[in-house]
Amino acid sequence: MKVNPKIRTRLRVGMVESEPIRAAGFKSIFNNDSSIEIVATDIAGLIADKTISIALIGLHNVVESFERLSSIRTARPQMRLILTGFGATEDVLVNAVAAGAKGYLEDAATPDQVERAIQEVSNGSIWVPRRILSLFVDRVILSSAARALKRNHSNFTDRERQVLKLLVSAHSNREIAKVLKIEERTVKAHVARLMRKVGVDNRIALSVHAVTHSLIGHGSSA
Repeated sequence: MKVNPKIRTRLRVGMVESEPIRAAGFKSIFNNDSSIEIVATDIAGLIADKTISIALIGLHNVVESFERLSSIRTARPQMRLILTGFGATEDVLVNAVAAGAKGYLEDAATPDQVERAIQEVSNGSIWVPRRILSLFVDRVILSSAARALKRNHSNFTDRERQVLKLLVSAHSNREIAKVLKIEERTVKAHVARLMRKVGVDNRIALSVHAVTHSLIGHGSSA
């Protein structure tokens, strides 16, 4: 029996999304599409399923989302990843591209934009606002000149590493102080020094940098 050459294999797109309504929305876009199949899964399933080469990753908690990106990129470096969500800042998106994301879809994206984004990323392109790509290029150029001064990770003290692990786990300064049995103002001082050493100006950027540069062990908190 001959196979019709016009019949194409469906593109299986993994979807890691914790909100049922959003997950249902993405699946409904392609209910009648013969070329794209949305497969709801988790990180482990996404990594294990070799028939999936592109995935939609829900962006809810920034640090958690970057941990997911890091895990997937480590296990499946060729996987093409598109973040989905709302309200992502330019800094978050630039860091996402640096971490390996190939696209970003806001909640307001139309079904046509979702389909185009998947097709473009599947074909090797990047689907993010042009200004984000420009900022990414600028940051790469600037960071290459300042990397030796800004990213000297080897001089972290043991206490700074403890603070950083708890910070990445979304603990507040007060919670970190309680766990480590130190003053809250001491925690603030440690966080400020960590930001200076890494070369960032806020806690989110520090946490994202720690995850994407493997400065801590996943799952540790102290």
